[in-house]
Amino acid sequence: MTTTGKATTGRKRSRWYAFYGTDLAKKYAMAISGILGLLFVFFHMVGNLHAFEGNDPATGEPKINEYGEALRDIGEPLAPRSLILWLFLRLPLIIALVVHVWAAYSLTRTSLKARGDEKYDERHYIAVDYASRTMRWGGVIILAFLAWHLADLTWGIEFVNPDFVRGDIAGNLEATFSRWPVVVFYLIAMGALGLHIWHGGWSLFQTLGINNPTFNKWRNYFSYIFATVVAVGFVTVPLAVAFGIIG
Repeated sequence: MTTTGKATTGRKRSRWYAFYGTDLAKKYAMAISGILGLLFVFFHMVGNLHAFEGNDPATGEPKINEYGEALRDIGEPLAPRSLILWLFLRLPLIIALVVHVWAAYSLTRTSLKARGDEKYDERHYIAVDYASRTMRWGGVIILAFLAWHLADLTWGIEFVNPDFVRGDIAGNLEATFSRWPVVVFYLIAMGALGLHIWHGGWSLFQTLGINNPTFNKWRNYFSYIFATVVAVGFVTVPLAVAFGIIG
């Protein structure tokens, strides 16, 4: 490579690294990782609704257990069990979560620093502060819930769910949601998730440049409806178990 070629490559890298550290890049990172998160929570919610289908007449197994097994069996026998699930779902989601949290933390620090250096119109400050606080504390609640949820229904940590049986999704749902404190925590977390999706879904359109007076009301409707569907869909299962409709 010539000296000129090396210099050009170096300048391109410098521009990339410079952009990588900007607030705009972090907002794009939040938006893209947020889209992956929205897709996941929607399809996860839909998958949870298999709990209402009862048992398979042919096998006697709960259909939600068969659904879980089908996910782990994707790619067999060409790929080892659960490999496709990890490569194309779990690993991308872990990366998206890390990126989302990093970008949110970094942007929050920048915002707090700027707020200390500049004067804002009081009404604008209150509106922005309320939205940012809702997203910030909602995110903390969601992260705490995610840790509990994994320990409860994925890893089966005895302290969290002593009746956990690996592979028995239906039984584990009944075991955990027969405890009202867990149900209440779940409801609070889904409320936080709904608010997070509502505000975040509205914001990501703006970040991606989809922002005009005609479209704005529709993106608000979309965010509100999507957030409501996801939150309500998620809470139906724990409430159904708690009130004896399932189980």
